[in-house]
Amino acid sequence: MPPRPDTTRRGSPPRRLRAPLVVLLLCALLPVSTGLSTAFGAEPLPIGPVADALLSRITGGVPADLVHDTIVWNLRLPRALLAVVVGAGLALAGAAMQTLVRNPLADPYLLGVSSGAGVGATLVITTGLFAGAGIWALSAGALTGALCSALLVFGIAVAQGGLTPLRLVLIGTVLGSAFSSVASFLVFRSSDPAAAQSVLFWLLGSLAGAEWSQLALPAGVVAVAGVALFAGSGWLDALSTGPDTAAALGVPVRALRIALFVLLAVLVGVLVAVSGGIGFVGLVVPHIARLVVGARHRALLPVAALAGALFLLWVDVATRVLVRPTEIPLSVVSGLIGAPVFLVLLGRRRYAYGGAS
Repeated sequence: MPPRPDTTRRGSPPRRLRAPLVVLLLCALLPVSTGLSTAFGAEPLPIGPVADALLSRITGGVPADLVHDTIVWNLRLPRALLAVVVGAGLALAGAAMQTLVRNPLADPYLLGVSSGAGVGATLVITTGLFAGAGIWALSAGALTGALCSALLVFGIAVAQGGLTPLRLVLIGTVLGSAFSSVASFLVFRSSDPAAAQSVLFWLLGSLAGAEWSQLALPAGVVAVAGVALFAGSGWLDALSTGPDTAAALGVPVRALRIALFVLLAVLVGVLVAVSGGIGFVGLVVPHIARLVVGARHRALLPVAALAGALFLLWVDVATRVLVRPTEIPLSVVSGLIGAPVFLVLLGRRRYAYGGAS
């Protein structure tokens, strides 16, 4: 009797989990985690009063403790929901960007959007630009800088031959470095001694001061982007195999690249405007999703979005409690927590970008 084949040998493909089960699990964890996260902060709250405040608001009842109700509903819940929205959006943007440029090292900020937003935010902090916008001044400056940088990248790429992956990577990287230099120069020239600290904290990401009024725009943009990307998941699968293969399958490659570029520029610009530059989420969470459910975008996109939302939600909790009452920038914690998790997952199963093992 011949020996049974060794299905665990080094060259065997990694086992994938069923995407619907993963999505269902993440969907169950997300609302529970969002509610629990409101109990954590500079001053921890008991679970009972937190649950009472949330249930009272949802059912229209009267909360037992108005102080707890104010803290949970007006301060912590908007922040938790913004973390969910931003985390989901960055993960979606990272997955789509990696497909657009066919590069596993691509992240949402590859097009220089984050660096351009940094210039806009730095101008607001150091010169008072958009002062008439009040609390929206920093977001307005960051969004303006992000969209201008994306427009510049687009114009240069088109003028030099089109939105090819290599050209986008090179132009985005070079202009990103240039924008970072401009932001540094503005800080250097500023007469405000606290400007450098304010700019650095913003560039590393923060959700402090989140309000209900800030949720509508990013939530709407993330929802539209998610639906659009999911609807085009078949075309994204084809594009990830290469432009020639995609064109042979009937995919309008040039139009798809332009649409993806515009969609990602708007999506990332809005997210950076409300949260600053948050590293790691858009780079590694899509790879973790590929490890779990494979590289097909119909499964990859929802899993990445939900995983990114959960990840950033608990990273934000960690920023508030690790050295309370002081807050840590989000990028510091996301890298310290996320990198070891990804390396452990990577070591447990073979992986190559695009799903090949």
